[in-house]
Amino acid sequence: QLHLVESGGGLVQAGGSLRLSCAASGHTFSIHTVGWFRQAPGKEREFVAAITESGGETYYTDSVKGRFTISRDNAKATAYLRMNTLKPEDTAVYYCASRVDTTGPINLGYGYWGQGTQVTVTS
Repeated sequence: QLHLVESGGGLVQAGGSLRLSCAASGHTFSIHTVGWFRQAPGKEREFVAAITESGGETYYTDSVKGRFTISRDNAKATAYLRMNTLKPEDTAVYYCASRVDTTGPINLGYGYWGQGTQVTVTS
């Protein structure tokens, strides 16, 4: 069982930055691809970014490319999402998740989820 805890969310003005953290415990963090997802009020949860086990490959949804950066530190069992040039439409609860089924697209197959951290971007 992998336990994930997100932190780093908050209230920020448009154009500002935040760094989210996802701390893992209870299992070998380094063997899992980690993803970040978000869910805005009244909307479906959507894929934001993912990083493979070694950090060698990263993936982003189009709306955050060039603004968000996903990274990980396996020695600290922690993944990060650096968010720059934030926009009001980035407002959502952000979740990190660990991928347990790697047979499908990168936005699917996640089995362990954190509780989420709120990000609110004001205009």
